[in-house]
Order: sequence, then structure tokens, then C-alpha cells
Amino acid sequence: MSMPDPTCRVVIVGGGIAGLATAYELQERARADRTPLHVSLVEANRRPGGVIHTERADGFVIEGGPDSILAQKPWAVELCQRLGLGDQLVGTNPVQRKTYVLHRGRLCELPEGLTLMIPTRLKPLLQTGLLSPLGKVRAGLDLLQRPRRRACDDISLAAFVREHLGCEAFERIVEPLMAGIYAGDAEQLSLKATFPRLLELENQYGSLVRGLLAQREPKPTPLTSFPDREGGGAGGEARRWTGFVTLREGLGQLVEALVAHLDQIHLYTGQRVQAIRLQTPDGRRWPGYEVCLADGTILPAHAVILATPAYVSAELLAGLAPGLAETLDGISYVSTATVSLGYRRADVAHPLDGYGFVVPRVENRPLLACTWTSSKFPHRAPDNHVLLRCFLGRAGQEEILWLDDDELLRLVRTELEGILGLRARPVLIRIFRWQRAMPQYVVGHLERLAAIEAQLGQYPGLYLTGSAYHGVGLPDNIRAGAQTAEALLRDLATLSGHHTVNGVVWYLQGL
Repeated sequence: MSMPDPTCRVVIVGGGIAGLATAYELQERARADRTPLHVSLVEANRRPGGVIHTERADGFVIEGGPDSILAQKPWAVELCQRLGLGDQLVGTNPVQRKTYVLHRGRLCELPEGLTLMIPTRLKPLLQTGLLSPLGKVRAGLDLLQRPRRRACDDISLAAFVREHLGCEAFERIVEPLMAGIYAGDAEQLSLKATFPRLLELENQYGSLVRGLLAQREPKPTPLTSFPDREGGGAGGEARRWTGFVTLREGLGQLVEALVAHLDQIHLYTGQRVQAIRLQTPDGRRWPGYEVCLADGTILPAHAVILATPAYVSAELLAGLAPGLAETLDGISYVSTATVSLGYRRADVAHPLDGYGFVVPRVENRPLLACTWTSSKFPHRAPDNHVLLRCFLGRAGQEEILWLDDDELLRLVRTELEGILGLRARPVLIRIFRWQRAMPQYVVGHLERLAAIEAQLGQYPGLYLTGSAYHGVGLPDNIRAGAQTAEALLRDLATLSGHHTVNGVVWYLQGL
């Protein structure tokens, strides 16, 4: 009697960083455990990587999407090292550490000693020109506060910070830094979903400042590779990175390395999924699925992982799981754009002595922020040139993205002339638009996630991963991919009872 095919078929929809990380983790675990998996990854665009988009032109390294990795969240750095990119990791410029805030049309330096966006050092707070004398006193009153909040309460980030630090500190320090992460409206964003540690500090210490001071670790010795030192050790494993890091040739290196390592994954790029259908269970404990592509191809699957934006997942699940689709569709998104401009250094009078500047919402300007990319990281512009990257679009200001390229460029150049005195014509221009790219974790987000988890329980073999749920940064997405892969393999092993055929775990018997 012939044995049934023991191979488990998995289809991952979405080839952004979360989908690629999920595929890589499944491949490596299956290879190590000799698990018979057949994994397909379907990406609608011909270029995998999602919002990670690096261009290299005339000595410039231009990032269309994210440009750096937060090293304190170790998952992205660890993945780079596993892929052999450890020696390509580079840190920020240890000399140019200033960040500025646009305040009443002028650039003012952010006070030193910010932790989780909260001022923790008295002297820089007293010296900053961002706050009035009353604003400084109000921020200092946080040391005396002991608010009592029910653990179950959610609150907006804006309301929470104003309660502790006052309106000025929120509007001129916290809000512009927060907007640089989420491009969102702090009046709507959930504290629990975005900065839960602040709530923990309040519950434990009453005062955010006292809590951060009490938990402050000794300052580590900075380990960077700007501008002359290259990566550390074999694959960079021995280096302890702090702050923000990137890859020498841009974050596109990470996508390229992931794709090159997916030698056991069947990649379908430039293919759009039209529908996901449920196969007849036939008495099995785990139903099967069919992933239907636009060209008529049908991919059978025992498990489907949706690594797509929540609204795309909602469209794909509308026929299969209408209740789940409706819940997913409630996660809102914001559209953004980046405009990168290269200049001859001699044409830029401003010293560009820092990482760039952020723009508070109260300034009522079209810019969200501007990174002085060639000051922040090495290898970003050819000799005697500089690279600037401007960000536009945030919650409530997305209409700016409807301008055509010429209008957008004219607007950005006008802003840079007014803020930096920069009148020269750029030698390089790159414009990237990201429609509905940034998920918004509004108040009640965690309750929505709980509802999604409950509804997912009705569809064994169906998984969701990506930036819509537990974190928007690259490290968060990479961790989410690894956790999704682990959950799938754990579920398969639990259902199968670890049957073995010729020494290989046979996952499908009994499914």
C-alpha cells in the first residue's frame, strides 16, 4: 500500500519583510528538523521587499522607505548576521548626534537626555528654546505626580503625555518624534499599543521621569563604523550595536540576501491573489485551502499566512471569513511620501550638523521631517555631495500626496529654502509614494487584536502577520514572521501527534 504524501503545503501571501522573514524561518526550521514542507510565497509586485526600496545611483544610496534599524530590538540585526551581513552593518555618525525641531520657523536642537521621547535631564530641559519658562515648569511637575489609572483603561498618547508633561512638551517634543514613527495623530493613537512602557512606568513610579531615571542603565560604549571603520568580527556577531544601524549599501541588501537564501521556497512575483477558498474538510481536523491567483493558477494549501496589509487581507478573506474581514478592515492606514535630493556640498551653506529635523503638527507645515542622510550614515553620497530626504504626509494631511511630481518637488524645495536657506538645484531627485502604507494603532487597538485572534480560531491553518498588529518597525516585522512560523509548526505538530515516517516527522497524518 502506498504511503500518503507527508508534505505540508504552506502559502504565504505578501513578499514584504514580514512575509520574507516568515518564509526564511519556515525554511530554516524545516531544514534543521527534516520537516517536509512545501512553501510558496506570492507577491503582487515584481519586486519583493514591500516598503524597503533601495536605489543606488551615481554614488548615492537612496532609501524610498525605511532607512534604519533600531538595534535595541535585536531581531533585525540578528537576521542580518544569520544571512552573513554582519560585516555590512554600520552605525550612525557618533559626532553628528544632534536632532532639531522646527519651532516658529527656526531650527532648535532637541534637548539631550530624551528616553522614550521623555526628557530625563534637568539642565538640557532648562536650556532648551523649545519650551517657555512655564512649559519647563509644567514638564518638571511630572516628578511630583502620582496619577492612578485602572490597568484596563486605554488612553490616547496625546492625553497621557499632556497629563504628565503639559501641552508644550507634548506639542514641541513628543508629538513630532512620535509622528516620525507612526505618521499618525497622537490624539487617536493608543498608548497601550504604541508605548506601553510609559504606562508601566506610571503604574510603578507615578512619574515618567522618575521611572526612567530609576531604570536607566549605564551608558554603553558607542560601537559604530562611521566613517572609516567597517563591521566587526566574523559576520559582525561580536559587536553589540546600540541606537540605529543600517546596511552599507542600503536596507535593500537585507531583501536581496533573504531572497537569495530562500532556495527551498517557491517564489511567485508579479502574481496577484484573487481569492482564498476553503476546501472540503472531508472529516479532517484541519481544513485545506485554495489560493487562487489572477492568472488562473490554484495553489492548494494546508496553511495560509497572510503577510499583507490588513485591508488587503480583508479583501482576500471577504468571501471566506466575512466577520474577520470586517474586523481587519477597521484598521486604518496613512499614506506618506519621501523626496530624496542630492546636492553638491559646495551648494549647501547649512552645516548639516546633525541627523536632521522634525516638524511639529502645530507648525502647520507640509513637511513631516527631513533627514540629513549623508550626515547620519556613511556611504550615502559621493565625495563632495550631500543627500537629504524629506517626508510628507501624516494623518489628516494626506491630500498633499495627490500633487504631481513637479508640484511636490517645488513644495519641498520651497520648504528647504525657507528652513535651510537652500536655493541650489539638486543633482539627484527621487520621489516615492506609499499609499496606505502606515497602519494606525488607534485607541482600542489591542481589543481589536483580541477580536481578530478569537475569529482566527475558527479557521485552523490561517495566520496573519505583519505591521498591522504588534509593531510597525523592521525588527517588529521580522520577529512577527519568526513567531508566525513557530506557531504554524507548533500547531501542525500538535495536531499530528508527531507521527514519523522513515525518521521524518509526518505532520499531515490525521489533519
